[in-house]
Amino acid sequence: MKEDGKVRSEAAKDREASRPKRLQKLIQGRREFLKLSQETVATRLELSTRAYGNWERGVVKEWTDQKLYGLAEALEMTPFQTERLFWLAVDRAPQPELRSPVRQSQLDASTAAFLGDYSVMINALALPAFLIDHRWNIRMSNGAFRGLFRAVRPHPTAMPTDNFLRFGLFHPDAAQILEGHVAWKLSMLAQLAASLERYDDDAVLQAMRREVYLDPALREMYLQDMPAWTYGPGADLLHHGGTVRLLRHPDPGLGLKGCRLVEETPRPLQAQGLTRITLVLTDANDGTTTEKRHLQSFHAA
Repeated sequence: MKEDGKVRSEAAKDREASRPKRLQKLIQGRREFLKLSQETVATRLELSTRAYGNWERGVVKEWTDQKLYGLAEALEMTPFQTERLFWLAVDRAPQPELRSPVRQSQLDASTAAFLGDYSVMINALALPAFLIDHRWNIRMSNGAFRGLFRAVRPHPTAMPTDNFLRFGLFHPDAAQILEGHVAWKLSMLAQLAASLERYDDDAVLQAMRREVYLDPALREMYLQDMPAWTYGPGADLLHHGGTVRLLRHPDPGLGLKGCRLVEETPRPLQAQGLTRITLVLTDANDGTTTEKRHLQSFHAA
């Protein structure tokens, strides 16, 4: 019995000793599978290439939740891969409740307090609301927003609560919620193009564009249809003028609704590079008329 216990103890020690090496293999293997350079991943993490190289070599003073969630995002990890990353790095599962809704390298006390109050405020809203960065990564969202996508199936890189553009462009369930999906995709592609014009060296936006190019239908839409849509009947994804899109809410009592994406961003959020967007749900009849008129004129042209 004592011998069995000794063997188990030695095996546990061996597993513990091998964890850093397995962690390095996971990080490097995932990066190489995605065919990403260290420079690209470092850019996504807003680190120097040398600093990220230290991460792959295991030269890390402390693995924090912020670092691990950022690394999982940069390497486009699935939930399974993210959980394995945590177990190898800190010997526990991820704790989503500890994940900062706005991941910034440093926040002063007043900004952190403001963001905490802002989270309480938007969660009290009945309308879906969320905060995004310039890549349309979701940095904070309320219960109404999360409830809108509660039936969406898991996807490794295009969940609506992670990145709104990626969801609309790449998730197979997007058309079930974003009614008139062509109009949504055209507007999202226009938003991607506009973001790339402003942040032309952003590796994450460039990677999203490459993914668009890998899909023949999206590539044609991006290169041919989207410019015509932008110059003609189409509009930005955000609400300017009278643009109303259609959205099918999973709540049967709501069903098909018109949807305006209204931007309203206070200065403290702007200072953090964030934008607040509210999905204003309206009567579907107005939305149907507007959307059909835009699509009909576009296709006619």
